[in-house]
Amino acid sequence: MTSRALVTGADGFIGSHLVEALLAEGRPVRAFCQYNSIGSHGWLDTLPAGSEADLELFLGDIRDPLCVREAMKGCSTVFHLAALIAIPYSYVAPASYIETNIHGTLNVVQAARDLGVQRVVHTSTSETYGTAQFVPITEAHPLVGQSPYAASKIGADQIALSYWRCFETPVVVLRPFNTYGPRQSARAVIPTIISQIAAGQRQIRLGALSPTRDFNYIADTCAAFLAVATSNAALGQVINAASQFEISIGDTAALIAEVMNTEVEIVTDEQRLRPEASEVNRLFGDNTRLRQLTGWQPAYGGREGFRRGLQRTAEWFSDPANLARYRPGTYAV
Repeated sequence: MTSRALVTGADGFIGSHLVEALLAEGRPVRAFCQYNSIGSHGWLDTLPAGSEADLELFLGDIRDPLCVREAMKGCSTVFHLAALIAIPYSYVAPASYIETNIHGTLNVVQAARDLGVQRVVHTSTSETYGTAQFVPITEAHPLVGQSPYAASKIGADQIALSYWRCFETPVVVLRPFNTYGPRQSARAVIPTIISQIAAGQRQIRLGALSPTRDFNYIADTCAAFLAVATSNAALGQVINAASQFEISIGDTAALIAEVMNTEVEIVTDEQRLRPEASEVNRLFGDNTRLRQLTGWQPAYGGREGFRRGLQRTAEWFSDPANLARYRPGTYAV
């Protein structure tokens, strides 16, 4: 991969790490960031000096088809990550999730079709499966929208796949399970726990502790994006990116406390609880298809790999300059 890649949602957590990974491979990148009046490029503004040599910054709005088309010109590969992803906020503003996630994806695949883009990697989510009906969850698992967010991503996935079926637009749908690591928003559970401990708090406020998750360290998720982008066998496929390791939220909190060499008390915060029928109680993914099609393997797999990923994440959040960007203990919708 030597031609220019477009990354939508490049200003966010996963997107900014993916931009770094592409640049590290020598790939020129156009980073599509959400327009704002102060000219911020999100997490890309924190990249080390020298990272910008092959990086072109583009401010726009994924909901605008003309803007998307302009951003895509001259790019051979599109990594589409731009989305609204906060589940609690999808209860508050569901229409915005339809506009951003579904219509935004339509704009991407239509522009890709018109411009003859060689590959579109569309980002899905394990939330589209809902609570596991069998484990490990394969790509054949039923899709269940237990939140407006999950429903919008199911719709976005199907729009992307329809362009493969109808027009042979070269689409791959990558379905990462719960990604964590440096720079993640504190609306996610791992940064919530780590940031509170790093700030000196020992009474940690969380929601439900019994649900299980399949956590992927950010480097493994980025490696999955790069792997499917160069696999012709992946075209038209839905592909899980999962560590294939399951752990409860409560046990995750205990492991984080152990990694950070402290003792904590977990307190249930009612406002962090999802509505009962909306809570996804179990996620445990099967990564067989990704491994067979691309040779990808999680470098941070299993309990020991998860521990190493948590250590790296905790080190980043424990840097006072990084922690200052967060409000530990404040519930982030």
